Amino acid sequence: MEKAIASATVGNMSDEKSNNVPGDTPGDAAAAASNPKVSLAGSEAVSKAAEQWKDTAHRNIPGLGDLPIPDDTANLREGPNLHDELLALLPLVGVWRGTGQADSPEEGEYAFGQQITFAHDGENYLTYESRIWKIDENGEASDLDVRESGFWRINLKDEIEVVLSHSTGVVEIFYGQPMNERAWEIEAASTMVTATGPANLGPAKRLYGLMPNNNLGWVDERLVDGEMRPRMSAELHRVIG
Repeated sequence: MEKAIASATVGNMSDEKSNNVPGDTPGDAAAAASNPKVSLAGSEAVSKAAEQWKDTAHRNIPGLGDLPIPDDTANLREGPNLHDELLALLPLVGVWRGTGQADSPEEGEYAFGQQITFAHDGENYLTYESRIWKIDENGEASDLDVRESGFWRINLKDEIEVVLSHSTGVVEIFYGQPMNERAWEIEAASTMVTATGPANLGPAKRLYGLMPNNNLGWVDERLVDGEMRPRMSAELHRVIG
């Protein structure tokens, strides 16, 4: 998987817009995953995250504030404390936005924009939401694309469980583990497609990782003709949290 990820590129992103440094791609996150896993104490992990993303510290996702239970928060500085068992997923919490490239059998290659939200309410899971929109040849947003929502959990053995539903009529269950404190790999154990969903969608592997510039890179690979092939990849910068 790492070889395929290293070859994936993020299109339509200038250095000025993405704060890139030369050589930063989603593949860098995969390369970093070969480093030994480092465990951080809870207070140290929070402090490290706070320093790295201090420019977005004043922002959070909106909440109505009138429920008798805590609102979701994508900012570790606000709302309930992050559940102790989620510390291995702590760097993901926030709202991330950027662009990427897709290559699907149905639609071919196209550029897209994306926003991912990882939030929590103090319980032992992260909520996940992804919105994707297509980008035309002029770099402008055009058609809406797939949406995803779900939950990320992790147990005391650092085994990640992810449940995702897609707006296209797909439900997936992933299992995986942190590769280190900045990268997480998950693989689909079950991919179910509705009668109107994409008929040729194969099982997936995904890698999410913080790149050297602290952007979030991710890649989705799918089983096609007996081999895993990159289907989507993106580089996202933090806008909240």
